[in-house]
Amino acid sequence: MTATGEQTQPAVTTAERTVSAIFKEKEQVDNVIRRLLDRGVSRDDISVIGKNFHSETKIAGFLTKKDVILGGLKQGAIFGSLFGSALGLLTGVGVLFVPFVGTLVAAGPIGAALLGAATGAIAGSAGAGLASALATLGMPEDKATIYQTRIEAGDFMVGVEVPANKSGEIQLLLESAGGEEVHINETPLPRFGKGQIEDPSKLSPEIRSHLSEDAQRLFVANYNSELAQSGDESKAEHHAWDVVREQFEQDENGIWSKSKMTV
Repeated sequence: MTATGEQTQPAVTTAERTVSAIFKEKEQVDNVIRRLLDRGVSRDDISVIGKNFHSETKIAGFLTKKDVILGGLKQGAIFGSLFGSALGLLTGVGVLFVPFVGTLVAAGPIGAALLGAATGAIAGSAGAGLASALATLGMPEDKATIYQTRIEAGDFMVGVEVPANKSGEIQLLLESAGGEEVHINETPLPRFGKGQIEDPSKLSPEIRSHLSEDAQRLFVANYNSELAQSGDESKAEHHAWDVVREQFEQDENGIWSKSKMTV
């Protein structure tokens, strides 16, 4: 689970289109992010997905599914300090495991959508592969399949949400920066609103599968309590995981199910 990256008040956006492209090199991604920011595009409207951001470092060993489950490596500042990339300037940075593709880094609105607490439908489709998740987010299936194939091969996806009258300009910018397979969605990525989790069934499958029923209820109760006080999803998320770790231990399958509470 990860925060959506939104502030206490919903982010104001005029985005009406999502322009996306595939890039072959990490340096191209770094360059295009900086060019977009220089052009005045909000960092909250830039998304990136890729596998090989950590290929030149020695920390790949702990970029695991467990790191996601434990709420680690999600903040852009931490990510940036580890990887030295413009990716660290974006919001909603996290890692996740997607079948057929492997461990991915996802940043921006798409990272929030794929990893968010209230995005069970998206998380479920990600379980069937990245193409299914992209299709759920509005990309045509044939294009989504191409994107999955390219990302699986080590390429990167960059998506930019912009007003309709800016989509052509951004398309040209992506192409001039080396972008391929450019696609324009008629709508921006879904922004999942801030709010409390109604019950454990609303947790994403990725989160729910690593908590016992008692741990799920504890997580939801503490998430909602902290969110009501602070209005900060990221703070609520970390608080909920802290309480789970305080009161439960993992069993042999990695599920937080063994209660530490004594009678």
